[in-house]
Amino acid sequence: MQKLNRFVLQIPLWLYFIVSIYPLFWMISYSLKNNEEIFVTNPFGLPTHFRFENYVTAWSQFNIPRYFLNSFIVSTISTAVIIILALMFAFAVARMVWRFRGAMRTYMIVGMFMPLQVIMVPLAILVRDFHLTNTYGALIIPYVAIGLPFSTMVFYGYMKSIPREVEEAACMDGANIFRLFIQVIVPMVMPAIATVAIFQYLNNWNEFTLAYILITDEMMKTLPLGLLFFQGTYSTDWGGMGAVMTMASLPMVILYLFFSEQVERAMTVGSAVKG
Repeated sequence: MQKLNRFVLQIPLWLYFIVSIYPLFWMISYSLKNNEEIFVTNPFGLPTHFRFENYVTAWSQFNIPRYFLNSFIVSTISTAVIIILALMFAFAVARMVWRFRGAMRTYMIVGMFMPLQVIMVPLAILVRDFHLTNTYGALIIPYVAIGLPFSTMVFYGYMKSIPREVEEAACMDGANIFRLFIQVIVPMVMPAIATVAIFQYLNNWNEFTLAYILITDEMMKTLPLGLLFFQGTYSTDWGGMGAVMTMASLPMVILYLFFSEQVERAMTVGSAVKG
């Protein structure tokens, strides 16, 4: 009876798992078919013939390695700068006492509610005036500015939960403000750092709107922009597009597999100070 009850309780979880995993399964299956099989003969089932040439074509004929490199450089640098700046700002606001720190925190929060559509035109003008058009800086700087408010608030919540006794003990051992930040506070918020890193890296990797506006040079385009080249005027290589989408999703899946435990720990308030 107990096993039956457990099975009944698990049914919603299995249904949620199937609903969640099916888009990934469909995308991989989609990438191994041709257009006729995708739309006519076999749109939902497994491929009748695994067309691995879709991956070869996508990689060799559509400049995918360059798009991958551009996305990797932009996403990695943007995420690293976001984490460093957000950690320093959150530490200054959450753990230090200085005038206007409340006003600065409010100013940072306001950035979370700024619609992207409002800043697109001024941003394009600034990028042009600073001669950043068709450079990595044209994407890295806006991505950092957009990602800072959310990241700062995540780190702020974690740092506020750290007991003051931790700082007092470190100071009694002779730690200055820099050692306190680097050797004590930062290790304690590692779950939050992992969460922010995955969230921001995913956002930067998949971002399309700003990249489409600010980048026009073929050699500087990121992976989401590269998908446009599979859409022709009269026909579209949908199998090749599925192969590119699968390859574009792979880094994010690997990243989550490496940091999934840290992300789960970050979901629990106060986990940063346990142990």
